[in-house]
Amino acid sequence: MVRSLWTAASGMIAQQTNVDTIANNLANVNTTGYKTEVAEFKTLLYQNLQTKTTTANGENKPIGAQVGLGVRNSAINSIFKQGSLYESNSTSSFAIQGQGFFAVQGEDGETCYTRNGNFVWAMDGENITLSTTDGHCVLDSNGNKITFSNDYSASQIVITSDGTIGYPDEKNNVQSLGIQIGLFQFQNPSGLEKLEASMYKVTEASGQALNESTNDELVKSSVAQGYLEGSNVQVADEMVNLIVAQRAYEMNSKAIQASDEMMGQANNLRR
Repeated sequence: MVRSLWTAASGMIAQQTNVDTIANNLANVNTTGYKTEVAEFKTLLYQNLQTKTTTANGENKPIGAQVGLGVRNSAINSIFKQGSLYESNSTSSFAIQGQGFFAVQGEDGETCYTRNGNFVWAMDGENITLSTTDGHCVLDSNGNKITFSNDYSASQIVITSDGTIGYPDEKNNVQSLGIQIGLFQFQNPSGLEKLEASMYKVTEASGQALNESTNDELVKSSVAQGYLEGSNVQVADEMVNLIVAQRAYEMNSKAIQASDEMMGQANNLRR
């Protein structure tokens, strides 16, 4: 009976983490570039209740007797499914269609990655720099900051589907400026370390970033100017998952109550 108390308690703890994950998904339903997270579970150790045999002659049993000792969260996995695109009035808004990520220079100088293409043209001295709304510089395919002189008008800068930056000439024909927005992919994007503001950081589990401009084996992503990628959270699915998690939490709590009642009855036994 004591075993059942701790087993049910582990279930309540695991379901609480599950509810926390679902709540985070619902909270970010309107966050640009956000990817749905799913709590994964695994069983704990199993305890043998009987030996391999219960007969006097030592014959093996076809089926053993083991009882599990509960559950715990093994991982919280991000689902990198394409989110819906919606139109933006800003010419510095970009959406990725495909498996790519934008590269951004973090506060510590290291490169971070994001699907949030809600960028702005910011003044950096006498130059114009493409940056996030938090002021982090967006990087090109060579890992350099995307910077132009203030002779260019930011509102007239054009981005093609492969990320190439162009500017109209005197005849209003768009000419390439020789700069391409960096697009990068990962062998295991679920292994990326999650940071704030829909940012990700490379880990050993994710593998190193693969540059789409130099790796011909990758399926190229496309960039849509004037659009943003919305969250891929499905509210209906999350509400169903929330009900299931809540019911599982309640059932584990009732298992604790049942174990407590059984222990109380055992303590009240009289000879």
